[in-house]
Amino acid sequence: QDQLKSVEQVQATYYAFAAILEGGSVVTWGHPGEGGDSSAVQDQLKSVRQVQATSEAFAAILEDGSVVAWGRPGSGGDSSAVQ
Repeated sequence: QDQLKSVEQVQATYYAFAAILEGGSVVTWGHPGEGGDSSAVQDQLKSVRQVQATSEAFAAILEDGSVVAWGRPGSGGDSSAVQ
């Protein structure tokens, strides 16, 4: 709960949430396989401007215009094919 301070935006998949905090960091929680676990990309989730969600994945737009995705690969959580 201490992590959820100065929240600017919250987005949701079916079973997970992603909150953008003041300063552009992201906190996630909920079902790990549907975006609730962002540990694999947490080092990239800096200066986040916006987060969008599908039913089972998130994509974050960073200040430099790049995109970081996580969650269920088949639902958009793997953007490696277009990076």
